[in-house]
Amino acid sequence: MNTLNKTLAVISLCTGATVALAHHSFSATYDESKEQVIEGTIAQFLLRNPHSMLHVMAEDENGVEQRYTIEWAGVSGLAGAGITRTTLRIGDEVTVRGNPGRNAADHRLRMLSIDRPADGLHWGGTFE
Repeated sequence: MNTLNKTLAVISLCTGATVALAHHSFSATYDESKEQVIEGTIAQFLLRNPHSMLHVMAEDENGVEQRYTIEWAGVSGLAGAGITRTTLRIGDEVTVRGNPGRNAADHRLRMLSIDRPADGLHWGGTFE
């Protein structure tokens, strides 16, 4: 391996390690010492990697309806729990428990659990 290839390999390894560490830094975005519960209606569900996203219309602490963005586990983590693209539908009533975003005005949560009272669906897992 020539010097240029070695240099590129080292840069790739370092960059990949930085991205991997940054990816798992939930504490930078969410306050993991707090939990918040919202009850509302699903507006959108995106099953994707590295994390799925759920959008729920729910009232904030002042009774004003807001669109909450909820970060969830990736495709393989959810598939193992039986969650597919069709499990959650727009209009489903859900209760979500999660760590709130550090900026309350963003209306973000990191999912800890979700319940759909209509049929007893429950998920409470990890991001791994």
